[in-house]
Amino acid sequence: MSVQIEMLEKNMAKLTIDVPAEEFEKAITRAYNKNKGQISIPGFRKGHVPQKMVEKMYGVGVFYEDAANDVMPGAYSEAAKESNLDIVSRPKIEVTQIEKGKDFIFTAEVAVKPEATLGEYKGIEVEKTAVEVTDEEVDAEIKKAQEQNARELVVEDEAKDGDTVVIDYEGSVDGKTFEGGSAKNHPLVLGSKSFIPGFEDQLVGVKAGEEKDVVVTFPESYHEKSLAGKEAVFKCKVHEVKRKEYPEIDDEFAQDVSEFDTLAEYKDDVRKNLLTKKEEAALNTKKQKVMDKIIENATMEIPDPMVETQAENMIDEYAQRLSYQGLSIEQYYQFTGLNEAALVEQFKPQALKNIQSRLVLEAVIKAENIEVSDEELDEEINKMAEMYKMEVDKVKELLDDNAKETMKKDIAAEKAVDFVAASAVEVEAKTEAEAE
Repeated sequence: MSVQIEMLEKNMAKLTIDVPAEEFEKAITRAYNKNKGQISIPGFRKGHVPQKMVEKMYGVGVFYEDAANDVMPGAYSEAAKESNLDIVSRPKIEVTQIEKGKDFIFTAEVAVKPEATLGEYKGIEVEKTAVEVTDEEVDAEIKKAQEQNARELVVEDEAKDGDTVVIDYEGSVDGKTFEGGSAKNHPLVLGSKSFIPGFEDQLVGVKAGEEKDVVVTFPESYHEKSLAGKEAVFKCKVHEVKRKEYPEIDDEFAQDVSEFDTLAEYKDDVRKNLLTKKEEAALNTKKQKVMDKIIENATMEIPDPMVETQAENMIDEYAQRLSYQGLSIEQYYQFTGLNEAALVEQFKPQALKNIQSRLVLEAVIKAENIEVSDEELDEEINKMAEMYKMEVDKVKELLDDNAKETMKKDIAAEKAVDFVAASAVEVEAKTEAEAE
């Protein structure tokens, strides 16, 4: 096998791959052996028709497609390796010669990884993100803890907004019940707006043991078209009314939900945690702003097939995440009305951003001679072991040299982000008047 390389515009390359005739002839024979069991010609037992007879009957190219599909993956893989190109897209294959007794020749057009030429990347000016925690935010956080520690009690009095009523209901339109319109022992939180508008309001004031007809009109935009805009009557029977009892927010509450003895200490800790989260969010925002400006200042020519391949890889990862939820990508397409091509288009902007970020970070790593020590790699492996609750040595066994090299590149990229963010200059946000 031989390969010729032609560099094209916009970081594209064409590999012309020549497979010797004798090698392609062997692939034709393999294709014949694979298919001969299905071939039947009068005068021969099925599966025993000679190859030359088959070619005479059906044409000399009868096995070309199978032979080409047999040869191309390995030949392309070998050619890609021999080319020493950093290929970043799936190949666009075109057969240019396929003929009995001649070399099999095909081309593979591929995207080659571009390099980013950095513009200004140190001392980037970005607007400062204000970080403060208000008393209202602290109170809201403590309110969440109060909600989580509430007790639900069965009450005998009338249901109020916020109460849970346990009901049987059966709905009908024009005297006829409809699918999905009935349930037994259904817990409904009044005021949650989880039912048709007006339904919950009519149950305010009911007591356990009561029955009530709830009359509502389905919205015109209701997903079930046969019910849209129709008036429905729901016969409801109330089994229970439940009400939440909230603990008092005092020192005793603080002792129950935290390690602190007083409410004041608990509030201080809540404030501190909120501040830490906001500072982390502000730092991430700063990093993103800096990266956006560095990308804007850099020069790079990214081939379209590279973006498309990145988008396809992102879809593969998305499909895997869906599978963890018991949903296939095919089902996702059915539910959303999308197809693979449409989803690729949706993912392309983020794919492009990811590529741009990676290229400028690689350029920063090179410009600043950023390196990753063995100790830093070990630290990352230790974090991984802790995350997956595995022994460190076991994790190291599972990581081959390629995986470790990828980890080093990721660590270097993180260090590059930290470097440009640390060198950035934060300026106060302009007022509306200043902006004008």
